[in-house]
Amino acid sequence: MCSGRVDLSFVLRAFSNGMDGVFIGGCHLNECHYITDGNHHAFNMVQLCKKLMGCIGLNPERLRIEQVSAGEGIRFAEIMNEFSKKLREIGPLGKAEGIDADKLKLRLQAATRLVPYIRLVERERLRVHSDTAEGYEKYYQSEEVNRLIQELIADKLAIGQIMDLLKEQPRSTGELSQILGLPPSEVSRYMSTSARQGLARFDETRKRFVCA
Repeated sequence: MCSGRVDLSFVLRAFSNGMDGVFIGGCHLNECHYITDGNHHAFNMVQLCKKLMGCIGLNPERLRIEQVSAGEGIRFAEIMNEFSKKLREIGPLGKAEGIDADKLKLRLQAATRLVPYIRLVERERLRVHSDTAEGYEKYYQSEEVNRLIQELIADKLAIGQIMDLLKEQPRSTGELSQILGLPPSEVSRYMSTSARQGLARFDETRKRFVCA
């Protein structure tokens, strides 16, 4: 299967199912067998997914992509041994990052729900073409990309988690802050945005936020 077929949702599903890491092996850049540049798409997707993982508190090193051909069996084995060792050093998913199971589930659900929107953002605002893996890494580590990730994705992730919690029951700013591990001032900002968008409202009788 072409590495360009590996979707962001596949990676998030693997983590949702408890996998400690995800490895993607693609053709060498500029050597696409199908002349579709699918491997370039894969490198964009992986770098974006690493940024997304950072937003939800997961170690980005749990995801790895390498250029490896079918004739490089020895190199493939070396890469997998190295990656397996790295994952053992990092530790179990969530636990190593200090995220309990419920909180991790909430974050992954919010991220997965945003996948169609993130695909659009990547295509319209973030996609780049580079002849090297280092070029993709450098681009996605730039200040401009960090700003766009915060502006276009991180805030929506937080609001998505808040809405999931409000669907369970009404909650105060303090309760949301404690569950999400965010400063109360940040939660208040998200609630103001949610109220303007008609997603939530403050119930004066219960002194709690509820879904609109």
